[in-house]
Amino acid sequence: MIVHLLKCFGAAPGGGNAALVVENDDNSETARQQFARERQVSACVFLDRQADGGVVLDYFYPHTRSPLCLHATLAAAHVLLTAPGAPAALTVTTAMRGQALQLVRRAEGLFISLTPQPAPAVMVEKYVPSELMGQHMHLLSPPVIASVGSPKLLLEVADRTTLRALRPNLELIADWSALHQVNGCYAYCRTGEHEYEGRNFNHLDPALEDSATGVAAGALSAHWQQSLRLHQGHVTQQPCLIEVQYSAQAIWVGGMVQRST
Repeated sequence: MIVHLLKCFGAAPGGGNAALVVENDDNSETARQQFARERQVSACVFLDRQADGGVVLDYFYPHTRSPLCLHATLAAAHVLLTAPGAPAALTVTTAMRGQALQLVRRAEGLFISLTPQPAPAVMVEKYVPSELMGQHMHLLSPPVIASVGSPKLLLEVADRTTLRALRPNLELIADWSALHQVNGCYAYCRTGEHEYEGRNFNHLDPALEDSATGVAAGALSAHWQQSLRLHQGHVTQQPCLIEVQYSAQAIWVGGMVQRST
C-alpha cells in the first residue's frame, strides 16, 4: 500500500483541504471504511487499477463511503498526471456509480471535467432549511438540490456574516440527507460578480467540516449555469479557492494541489 497526503484547492501555499490517495490496496469496503475512520482526514480515495489499464476511484469519508469527492479526485489527478512520463489527460471511473471523469493537466493547473447529473426530486418544505440549520433562515433564493455526481441541498444566505455564524444540526442533516439520498447541505452567499463563499455540512463531527467542496462548486455552477470562483475554509482556518469553468458541454473544476509534509 502506498499512501499520499495532499492538500487541495488551497488559496495560498501550504493551505487546502487534506485528502489521502491510496494505491495498491486490495482490501474490502469494510476495511477501507475502517482505514478512513482511523485516519480522520476529510476524505480518502483508493486508486483501483484495472487489467485494461483503466482506473477506478473509490471514495471514503470517516463516516461513510461516497459516490464522488472532487477534492479527493483532484488529489488523485495529481498522483496520476504529475509523475514522470504521466499523460496530460486521463479518464477515470467512480466506484459507486460508474461516473466517467476526465482529469486534465493544464498550464494553469489540474482540472476535472464533469456534467450535471440527475438529482433527487425532493419537495423542500419552507421549514426544512431552518430546522437543518438550527435557526430561522431567510434565504435569498429557493432551496434547490443540484448534482454533478454527489447531490447537495444548496441554500443561499444573505452575506458572509450569516454564513460564518451558522451552527447547524449535523445529525438532523445526516438523517434528512439519508432519507432523501442527498449528500449534505451547502450554504453559500454571493460576494461579487461570479464570486461566492460557501460552507459544506456533511460530516457528523464539526471538526471535520470541509475546507473545500468541489462537488458543491460544480453543483452551484450547474444550478446558476455560469463560471464562478468559490471561496471556502474561512471557518476552518484553511482558506480555499475553487475555480469552475462552465459551458453547455462540460463543467471544469480545478484548483491548487500540494503534497503535504
